Order: sequence, then C-alpha cells, then structure tokens
Amino acid sequence: MKLVVQRVKHASVEVENKKVGKIGQGFLVLLGIGPNDTKEIADFLVQKLIKLRVFEDENQKMNLSLKEVQGELLLISQFTLYADCSSGNRPSFTNAAKPEKAKELYEYFIQKCKEEEVPVEHGIFGADMKVELLNDGPVTILLEK
Repeated sequence: MKLVVQRVKHASVEVENKKVGKIGQGFLVLLGIGPNDTKEIADFLVQKLIKLRVFEDENQKMNLSLKEVQGELLLISQFTLYADCSSGNRPSFTNAAKPEKAKELYEYFIQKCKEEEVPVEHGIFGADMKVELLNDGPVTILLEK
C-alpha cells in the first residue's frame, strides 16, 4: 500500500462537474493498493497517518497530528502510484491490485479513518476525478508498507 500524504490548507475532488468531497485544513491522501495488501497493512497505515506529526505547533515546529489541529482527510484512490516505467515510455500498471480487491481495501481504509473520529471525505473509486488542493508548506510525505 502506498500513500502520498499532502498537508493542505484545503482540497476538493470533483466527478462529472460535481464536488463529491471537500475539506479544509488537513491531509489530501492519494492511496494506491497493491496485490499483496491486506486489512492489517491498512490498519497500520491508518494509525501512521492519523498520528503523523507534520502540523506546526506554536514554535513553528512540525509537532502536531491531524487530530491535534482538528484536521480533515480527503482520500483519493490512485492506482497509478503502482506505475512501472522501467521498460519503454508507457507505464504498466500490472503491479496495482485488481479493481475488486483495491475497491474493497479502499472502502475499508475509509471506514477505519472514520472510526478515528476524524472528518473524512473521499473520491469515487474508479471515476475520472479532478482534484484541487492548496499544499501547505509544501509538505508531502510518502508512506508505504
């Protein structure tokens, strides 16, 4: 499982000219799922994400977590994180999980984040999404397991 975590001032996702998710301060998370990923891996990464201390404290040090700043999450499925560009110029996506498994784990990940009592918005699995964000810092962190 691969997560691209961007600390944002705000972010939104649109599908067919309709906003389906919108957050203020928090994390925009692009979530890629591989064929060997499990619910246990998702559980581990949810905890890592929720506890990630990259928001500034009163001394401008990255020392606060999402909950401590009352931040929000916007989760976007992103199979292209598993792109293999090692041969030729057209990426291969054979390293990504099959859609059925990926959708199940994506929905599981969303549910586990909601259980952490953090406001959660999300895109639509498999849809053509337009994502807007204002990256704060910029701060972008890669998490994977």
